[in-house]
Amino acid sequence: MENVIEVKSLTKEYKKLRAVDDLSFEVRQGEILGLLGPNGSGKSTTINCILSLLNFNKGSIKIFGKDMKPDSYGIKRDIGVVFQDVAVFDELTVYENIDYFCGLYVSDKELRKKYIEEAISLTGLEEFKKFCPKQLSGGLLRRLNIACGIAHKPKLIFLDEPTVAVDPQSRNNILDGIRKLREDGATIVYTTHYMEEVEIICDRIIILDKGKILAQGTADELKELAKIEEKVTVEANNMSEECINAIRNFENADEVTYDGNILRITYIRGENNLAYLIDYLKRENVSYNKIFSERPTLNDVFLELTGKELRD
Repeated sequence: MENVIEVKSLTKEYKKLRAVDDLSFEVRQGEILGLLGPNGSGKSTTINCILSLLNFNKGSIKIFGKDMKPDSYGIKRDIGVVFQDVAVFDELTVYENIDYFCGLYVSDKELRKKYIEEAISLTGLEEFKKFCPKQLSGGLLRRLNIACGIAHKPKLIFLDEPTVAVDPQSRNNILDGIRKLREDGATIVYTTHYMEEVEIICDRIIILDKGKILAQGTADELKELAKIEEKVTVEANNMSEECINAIRNFENADEVTYDGNILRITYIRGENNLAYLIDYLKRENVSYNKIFSERPTLNDVFLELTGKELRD
């Protein structure tokens, strides 16, 4: 599989801050790569360097096998960018907005008309062609933003938080559209804070922090990195402090909390943790209503690698 993007030893510094630190990775043709990281991890700086919107101190960037430079207009013709902030013209209708952005790359009117209709169909905007942006809901605005960025049929697409602050219906529509873009041959770099989206649509994931790669692989491969083996939640009434402390001393228990009649236990290893816990609750005559177990999630891995402290 060919590499659409090749980043080697990329370093970007702002005075005393090294935002990107000797970063190397590739994006393969036809894949959706999830680029994840907390605020300040270097995601936006990396993307802006790839797009030649920022100069960098060291390293090299190739797109479609060619060096990417500010004047690489032939390469840029085949790139679509959808930033988190919606960027459309308020005075133009939905159709006119898409026509304008598509027209930056496609001069043939008949071909452009075809591309516009396909972008409208992909994003589910058929009923809103004559609407102005101020008449659209947040979800529809997001879909218009995507349509403007992909209407010219780019081979490489950057999607930055495309589903932020939208309703579930719009989110599903957007995710379905992204899958369709990949099926039609596009390579996609996807950033989001919604871990469930990453698990659903991304073929491979890179987790960044402080300008470095902490981990990369498929969602299943990343979950193998979690020190958590199992998470158990129990709805149990009036548990004594003695029982809770006893559970804290279970051989494989890592973290135990009891709040609002909900007992939560994370285990670092072991195969029969749930059965052992149920036996203990029965012996101690602790009544419980619900109990369930789950494997570590991608969100668990993300927090383990990047820390749980709040970021600005």
